[in-house]
Amino acid sequence: MDYLPHGKHLVAGEWVGGGAQFHSQPASGAGHAFSVGTVDLVDRAVQGAEAAFASYGGSARAERAAFLNAIADEIEARGPAITAIGSAETGLPAARLESERGRTSGQLRLFAAHILKGDYLDRRVDPALPERKPAPRPEIRLMQRPIGPVAVFGASNFPLAFSTAGGDTASALAAGCPVVVKGHSAHPGTAEIVAEAVFAAMASSGVHPGVFSLIQGGRRDVGAALVSHPLIRAVGFTGSLAGGRALYDLCAARPDPIPFFGELGSVNPMFVLPAALAARGAAIAAGWVGSLTLGAGQFCTNPGIAVMMRGTAADAFAAAATAALAKVAPQVMLTDGIASAYRAGRDRVAGAVGVQALLTSVCDQRNASPYLYQVSGDDWLANRTLGEEVFGPLGLIVRVSDGDQMLALAASLHGQLTCTLHMDPNDHASARRLLPILERKAGRVLANGYPTGVEVCDAMVHGGPYPASTNFGATSVGTLSIRRWLRPVCYQNLPADLLPDDLA
Repeated sequence: MDYLPHGKHLVAGEWVGGGAQFHSQPASGAGHAFSVGTVDLVDRAVQGAEAAFASYGGSARAERAAFLNAIADEIEARGPAITAIGSAETGLPAARLESERGRTSGQLRLFAAHILKGDYLDRRVDPALPERKPAPRPEIRLMQRPIGPVAVFGASNFPLAFSTAGGDTASALAAGCPVVVKGHSAHPGTAEIVAEAVFAAMASSGVHPGVFSLIQGGRRDVGAALVSHPLIRAVGFTGSLAGGRALYDLCAARPDPIPFFGELGSVNPMFVLPAALAARGAAIAAGWVGSLTLGAGQFCTNPGIAVMMRGTAADAFAAAATAALAKVAPQVMLTDGIASAYRAGRDRVAGAVGVQALLTSVCDQRNASPYLYQVSGDDWLANRTLGEEVFGPLGLIVRVSDGDQMLALAASLHGQLTCTLHMDPNDHASARRLLPILERKAGRVLANGYPTGVEVCDAMVHGGPYPASTNFGATSVGTLSIRRWLRPVCYQNLPADLLPDDLA
């Protein structure tokens, strides 16, 4: 099923076009024209969101849950058309987009079920103690309340699950916060058709039309106007370290600083411990290659680094990884810009002191071929830039001299989304030494697995210390993500008929 974009913004319940245009640059097929966002449109959208918050922020959980389920239904109803335009724009295969669409609708339904339980409200009641000496205690109640309009920036690498109606938008709507989305220019048609699904769900659910807006394109002033708008209360972002840091600084520089929940970058190191390396190094190498190259390596949980003791077992691991990577064909990357950045990252790694190439290839235009390098632990520790993300299917094997150097390397890491331990029972003593360090470095620690792919569930944490994310206490995946858009409010001696329904 083909979808022909109309190229308009959705602003507080109205489809708005006109003015300057930009053209999409799809991986296949013809591009389409889209209206360019403006600062005035941002203001209209945010004003609409603030108007909507008056009713939506205090709406019943059952009403919000029904709205989330309606969005999921509308997305699924447009499934074939979403897959077609998403695949054309991004170059992602249909199977990947269908899986991502399922994740998108699935997390909407998960959040709907979660808010119906009410546990996320963290309700606490301390009854009055009028007879307490030397002073009585008043009745004190606490509950989490929505913060107000939220800005969301669509991600380049997830046109569905982290974009228009993705995790940030879905969790904010679940919390009771209206959302203004700044669409990513890499997939504007996909953003538009998903916005149509949300628009239809708003109409059928009877929510205020300002609850959701989508603004496409625009220069940096549009993004800056969105995060700087005095009515925006928080920002969700998934993207580059440079872009995210610029927005983060804007949020901090406001007269009233607001939280910026940015997911910015991670190399997701794997620590392959000696017994596991000796017993099943080739199998671990094969699994690493599969995780490293999945989706052309364009996942924020891509495990770009494998750390192990030097020796014959490491030689065998490197040989197995090289052989497996050599069989991986070039893949189309999401945008020309991402492909160019991948080549720049390759050159940075290849040119570093002590780095040896194990597998090189020709990589041009929008295609990505895998690369594999190795370096000693000494040279790694002398060059912190080797710990910076290369967004694509590039792997680096770090050979440390002993267990102490492995610990030193772990301690030198920037903040990570994930860290992985590959271990056998005889490695548990080494793992026990590493684990306290890795817990401080990453939001998720894995054993004998591969981090590419994130389960959407109650216990998932997708976040970590900077630069993995800008708020180490938050997650952008899982039901805990709803808490980003809430704040605790305490009610002291308030009459029962004035309390929020969920706290009375």
